Amino acid sequence: MTLGDTVVRTSQGGRFQIGGEGAVLGLRAYGYRRREVPVGDLKEDETLSLAPFKPKALYLSSYGAANTRLRESALDIIGKTDLNAVVIDVKSDRGRIAYKTDVPLATEIGAQKMITIKHIKQLMDDLHKEGIYTIARIVVFKDNVLALARPDLAVRTAGGAIWRDREGLAWTDPFSRQVWDYNIDIAIEAARDGFDEIQFDYVRFPDAKGLVFSRPTTRESRVSAISGFLAEARRRLIPYNVFLSADIFGYVIWNRNDTGIGQNLDEMAQQVDYISPMLYPSGFQYGIPGYPNPVLHPHQIVYLSLRKAEERTGLPAVRFRPWLQAFRDYAFGGKPFEGEEIAAQIDAAQTFGSDGWMLWNPRNVYTTAGLRPKSGMVTTIREGHLNNPGGIGTGICSRNTPVKMAHLAR
Repeated sequence: MTLGDTVVRTSQGGRFQIGGEGAVLGLRAYGYRRREVPVGDLKEDETLSLAPFKPKALYLSSYGAANTRLRESALDIIGKTDLNAVVIDVKSDRGRIAYKTDVPLATEIGAQKMITIKHIKQLMDDLHKEGIYTIARIVVFKDNVLALARPDLAVRTAGGAIWRDREGLAWTDPFSRQVWDYNIDIAIEAARDGFDEIQFDYVRFPDAKGLVFSRPTTRESRVSAISGFLAEARRRLIPYNVFLSADIFGYVIWNRNDTGIGQNLDEMAQQVDYISPMLYPSGFQYGIPGYPNPVLHPHQIVYLSLRKAEERTGLPAVRFRPWLQAFRDYAFGGKPFEGEEIAAQIDAAQTFGSDGWMLWNPRNVYTTAGLRPKSGMVTTIREGHLNNPGGIGTGICSRNTPVKMAHLAR
């Protein structure tokens, strides 16, 4: 429950009391759609219900979201299948921001040279009208634009040069508060523009050795930097009632250390609502126990990885939402990942009980293969009401109250 800068959790019975400054009470819970209620519409002991919801998303780059052919194709597939969400690049792998932003540093460093989405709020409104849940993907520390424009914020080689990864792109220092603030400012703006969820990607150190940062790197300092960034993002995003998620390597689930990149499953899970492991079978170059060739066993890779995450953290299944492979294998012979493979991964995620799943295709080219046709039914929120002029809300947040069902007109 969120009111202005104040956030409280309900009791086990769903009761809450909150005080603070604000005109709107925000509600959200794992596995449900977020909701906002004007404070003036609240009354004592009002029961507020949330609608169960599991995002089933596909990914669109900033180019894909702006390109009429790719966007309409994606929306057509969403309309025909049980997909109900979309992940859109707000800040890309190259550090470019897709639409006009008021964050001053973005303009100063040249992150706005290529505007692909001209009217982001209109896009959000259009997607929400179709009942589509929107996730803002923000690539954090891999930021070629910022690192080159501000070399004082860049990761460096032992010789002092700006370091570049295998794609020739520079990264920023995960210890830098200026880098933290820049990315969080972008996240806040995305929340204001209407995104339902902020998803941080590349929220990690580079997977290369011998690099130089503003502080010495140890396992503890790396984990502290990554979890510290997420904690600060969570604190500053409180007033916006958005969900917060983070992408992690698939092997982070299986490794006991921080995988050398600062990603520790337990530490990160404390700071975000959803952990999104990239469970692409092609990404498991060494396989997992019992499955040395992962592309032949997509169901087992997804299901057993999620089970391992649940076992290690003790968190419920709903706290995880995996990325699934919707592109041709690149590491084990080039096996196509089409209907059978996609359906196997989805079945694994749903059997586990994750908070939905997300399909990744870097070219933004998708088909209906492997997806279930839309049922023709959607859930809607049972409206709350009444008033609370004092700015203090008390009531019950129900996670089990039946929700009204309505046919979707298309």
